Amino acid sequence: MRRPRTLPILLTVGVLAIATAAIFIKLCDDAAPIVIAAARLSISAALLVPFALVRGEGLASESSRRHWVRLALAGAFLAAHFFFWITSLRHTSVVSSVVLVTTNPIFTSIASYFLFREPIPRGLMLGIALALAGGGVIYLSDAGSNPGSAYGNAMSILAAVAASCYFLVGRTVRRDVDTLHYVLPVYGVAALILLAGVAAVGAPLFGYRTSTYMYFVLLAVIPQLIGHSIFNWALKYMTATMIAICILGEPIGATILAATLLGESIQPGQAVGGGLILLGIFLGSRGQGSARTSPSSETSAASGPMEAAGRSG
Repeated sequence: MRRPRTLPILLTVGVLAIATAAIFIKLCDDAAPIVIAAARLSISAALLVPFALVRGEGLASESSRRHWVRLALAGAFLAAHFFFWITSLRHTSVVSSVVLVTTNPIFTSIASYFLFREPIPRGLMLGIALALAGGGVIYLSDAGSNPGSAYGNAMSILAAVAASCYFLVGRTVRRDVDTLHYVLPVYGVAALILLAGVAAVGAPLFGYRTSTYMYFVLLAVIPQLIGHSIFNWALKYMTATMIAICILGEPIGATILAATLLGESIQPGQAVGGGLILLGIFLGSRGQGSARTSPSSETSAASGPMEAAGRSG
């Protein structure tokens, strides 16, 4: 399938958008993580409903109804991803949390190899290794200054695993379902799961600062509706592994924003780790691009994940 010329520009916008998520979450410090996650997905889903109705196609297309099990599964993984990740931000730094959550390419590439028979070229393997090494450097740097960050770091890793499952499940649907009729049910299912979690733990939905509700809306609009929706749209033209590598740009933007807006200092180890991540993105992108030029990989990508399996701040 031919890629749109605007794809690189939109991917850049997507990375910048999701980089704001950690900052907005940190500023919602009077709300529980599960409340923040539920608000983010609920507002996102609610804002999408008018677009579906205006198109005159209802809230679900015929193709999306055929894939309702996978859509529900993607929603469950998305809910888990946000719960784990937002929880991590309460126990570790923005830098460590965002870097560790974007280690999902290692899980995505391994799963894609077994499920979709996608090769892992050397360039991609090297890029992922460098990115993970950069994450490790940042992890150790943060652990030295904040010994209590281990729990938050573990939550970030769980969020990375959930994100990988989210993107892989989404890829099996996106070639048959348009972006709106994919993200609306997925965000809706995730919101319902998280709202059920809010009720289960007895967390309040009201009584927070006015600024907290403002950040809820910003979370829904910028990183979710703009950022995540761009990547969900791009799944139609790119592999899940390549999407995951693109998202590795998030830690750089989030680190800069955290230093500027939250006053979080950037340690030397974090700077070194960030450099390794950027190099990993570059090498991984080249490696993935080389793989897609081979006849076998082009066939796998073009045939769609359903046949190949037969073969997602």
